[in-house]
Amino acid sequence: MAALDLDMASPVTTSDLSLEYPAHSGHAALRAVDGVTLSVAPGEIVAVLGESGSGKSTLAQALAGLVGRGRTPEGRPRIVGGTVSVFGQDMARSSIRRRDRLSSIVGYLAQDDGEALSPDLTVGEAIAEPIYLRDRRFDRREAGRVTAALVDAVHLPLSTMLKQTWELSSGQRQRVALARSLVLEPRLLVADEPARGVDVLVRQAVLDVIRNLHADRQFSAVVVTSSVAEARAITDRVAVMRGGRLVGHGNVDEVLRDGLDPYVKVLSSTSPIDIITPEERGDA
Repeated sequence: MAALDLDMASPVTTSDLSLEYPAHSGHAALRAVDGVTLSVAPGEIVAVLGESGSGKSTLAQALAGLVGRGRTPEGRPRIVGGTVSVFGQDMARSSIRRRDRLSSIVGYLAQDDGEALSPDLTVGEAIAEPIYLRDRRFDRREAGRVTAALVDAVHLPLSTMLKQTWELSSGQRQRVALARSLVLEPRLLVADEPARGVDVLVRQAVLDVIRNLHADRQFSAVVVTSSVAEARAITDRVAVMRGGRLVGHGNVDEVLRDGLDPYVKVLSSTSPIDIITPEERGDA
């Protein structure tokens, strides 16, 4: 992959992007994203908000550079219209190998990554594994230092590094998966429902970790959520998805106040759950 000027390149830009899951096993092809135009500026957090089936998770895969045109790995969508560019790389023209190489600068946290951690690894091994997949000869002492710093950053005791992943609670495993997605110090984090499946108190902690690490490391981030409260807690810019289309985009308060789409109006009347915004905590 050609060298990238990461300080100048927009982390991710889509233009009229359409994504489709190919037909398989008697099922027809499914258009999951239809004509979406969106961009993320350097250092910005954008929340992609939508209900189940809105296309937001499929869009997240594209924003993480995991899609292309033509043949794709099983279960992945393909580009059937428009473009998506990740750090200047046109995904429609990139080979699978070139897209895979983007993982050194793009961290992707899938919904089930916490539950998908290998039970055969310790927490420290699970977090450090991407380092060794990149470079088997990487200095183990340095890898341990990086891993310990991330364990601390996600608010887990350092002793957790020696535990097997199956010994942890679901909320702890989700934080381990988040640390793993950040171990290569990516310039863009795409987190798909990072707080899904954990209780409200842990949900707050996961969102706080992303916000605090973003402030410290200044990476760009896309956070996918179905909760208005979670979106507000982490950023003031949202992109609202419904039926594969973008139906609202901009400042969260302005989108919810002025949006014309019926789904946006429903969101604006939704009662918030117990997620505290940075302003309410006094650390904005």
